[in-house]
Amino acid sequence: MLKIAIVGATGIVGQQAIVSLLGHPWFQITKLVASERSATKKYIDALRDANGSIRWWCPEELPADIANMVVEEAASFDPTSVDVIFSTMDAGPAKELEPKYAKTTPVISTASAFRYEPDTPILVGGVNMDHAALLAVQQKNRGWKGFISPKSNCTIAGLVVSLKPILDNFGVKQVVATSLQAMSGAGRTPGLSAMDMMENVVPYIAGEEPKVETEPQKILGKLAGDKIVNAPFGITATCTRVPVIDGHLVVAFVQTEKPCTPEDVKKVMTEYGKDFAELHLPSSPAHLIDVTDDPFRPQPRVDRDKGGGMTVTVGRIRKDPILENGIKYVCLAHNTKLGAAKGALQTAEYLVKNFLKLV
Repeated sequence: MLKIAIVGATGIVGQQAIVSLLGHPWFQITKLVASERSATKKYIDALRDANGSIRWWCPEELPADIANMVVEEAASFDPTSVDVIFSTMDAGPAKELEPKYAKTTPVISTASAFRYEPDTPILVGGVNMDHAALLAVQQKNRGWKGFISPKSNCTIAGLVVSLKPILDNFGVKQVVATSLQAMSGAGRTPGLSAMDMMENVVPYIAGEEPKVETEPQKILGKLAGDKIVNAPFGITATCTRVPVIDGHLVVAFVQTEKPCTPEDVKKVMTEYGKDFAELHLPSSPAHLIDVTDDPFRPQPRVDRDKGGGMTVTVGRIRKDPILENGIKYVCLAHNTKLGAAKGALQTAEYLVKNFLKLV
């Protein structure tokens, strides 16, 4: 079993990482790491708020061995004590601490701190796994024995999975996207006010739209030697927050280079990802995309947990009447599973098996 540390373990993504790793056939949690405020406490006590309530946000029960594990401080944590580090920190501390860890140990991160570095791929399961070769360039450039492999922004996890078969088969000229994002995407500290969200939609999320408009081109680009050449299409996005707990829904309008029908798009989406599924990674679903013909789907409450929260659900595939070669559809992904903790675990599984060759 490979020894795993979770850094940022008290946050919602850290908690989801714990749940995702329970009973894993390759990985065992041996270290929980967080800020100075939580350090030296038992994990169960580090989860308590000022009123003594336990801030455990997962429906699964907190195991006793994890609850009683003593939390270590992120700034003084010894990365050589584990085989792989899951970093679920915010971008600020991640920018400082992840490079320190990566000098010796692989870091799989949900933070945005290193997504835009030219020697750093943004891996999304089944979409661009050939970009993992760039990690060797990163190690050489920085003199690291480990590496930093960041997850994508949670909003685009479903979007890039759904765009990949369209891009491969018909080409993409431009994308117009509107997101309806769940409240859990804002985290728990400080989180969102119930007064702001009840009976309401917030039409702006600070800093979100630039990520949605730039990350897919890198993810869907081509690896050319020691760099990624971004995909040439443009994206324009509007990102909104809706009163849903989990599940980011994106409405996409796609102009393709070659003409295609909704039936063509449904076919390539349905067939997509079989080669990746055949790798039999423990966290991967049998199907990367599930296409529904029900005009009322996908819905977050009904569809977000498909494939253990790792399957993207696509529905309402239609011909667009205005865009030349236009296709429009709705896609849904679980933002804290595929879009964060469990997606990071899937990346770790792929890298451990195919890049590090440790299993």
